[in-house]
Amino acid sequence: MGAGHAHPLYLDGTSPVHRLPAEIGIVCAVVFVFAVVATPREAFWAFAGYLAILIVIWRIAGIALTWIGPRMLIELPFVTLALLLPFAEGGARVTVLGLSLSVAGLYAAWGILVKGTLGVLVSLTLAATTPARDLPLGLARLRVPAMLTTIVVLMLRYLDLLTAEVERMRTARLSRGDDPRTFRQIGATARGVGGLFVRSYERGERVHLAMLSRGFTGSVPTIGAPPATAAMWRAGLVPAVCAVGICVTVWVLR
Repeated sequence: MGAGHAHPLYLDGTSPVHRLPAEIGIVCAVVFVFAVVATPREAFWAFAGYLAILIVIWRIAGIALTWIGPRMLIELPFVTLALLLPFAEGGARVTVLGLSLSVAGLYAAWGILVKGTLGVLVSLTLAATTPARDLPLGLARLRVPAMLTTIVVLMLRYLDLLTAEVERMRTARLSRGDDPRTFRQIGATARGVGGLFVRSYERGERVHLAMLSRGFTGSVPTIGAPPATAAMWRAGLVPAVCAVGICVTVWVLR
C-alpha cells in the first residue's frame, strides 16, 4: 500500500486525535457506537451527552461543522425510512400539525434517526482523523483475522483504482464531445459500465500480480508507526469510557 493513497474523508491535521494510533481510534469508535445502540431511545438526555462528547472531539481535532454537514447526506435513506414510520405503525396515535401519527412510530423514527446519525458522526470522526493506510495496520494489531484485514486492504486500494478508472473514462468521453447527461446517451453509458467492469477486472489481476511480486503472502505486515502505549490507550479511550458511563447510568436510572 502506497503512502500516498489518502481517502477523501481524511482531514489532514496534527492534533492529539490525529496522532493516536489507528487501533485506538477503531476500538474507541466501536465501543462508542455500541454504547449508543444499547441506550434506550426514550433517554433523550443521553443522546445529547453523546453529541457533546463528539463536539469536544471535533474541537480538539479541528473538525468544523461545515466539514461534517455535507458528508452527513449519506444517511438520507435512513432519514426517509424514519419519516415513514409514524404513518405506517399502528397503536396509539397523536395529532401533530393536523396529521395522525403513531406514537410507537414516532419513537421508532426517533430511535433510528438519532442512533443512525450518531453512528455516522462517529464514523466520519474516525475517517477524518485516521489515514486509510493506517486502518489495516490497526486491525492487524487488534488481532483481527488476517483474511478480513486483507479484504480491507484490497478494498481500499481497489476503490482508488476504480475511482481513477471512472474519471479517465469520463474525461475520454467528454473530450469526444459526449454529453452523459442526455437521455439518448443511456446506451453509451451502459456500454461504459460494461467496459469499466472489464478494465477493473484486468486492473485487479495486475494489482494482485504486483503484490505477489513484492512478497505478499496473504497477510498484512505490521510495519509502520510504533504500537500504542498504555498512556495512549488511557487518553484515547476517554470518549468511549464516557459513552459507556452514560449508557450504564441510563440503565441504572430506569
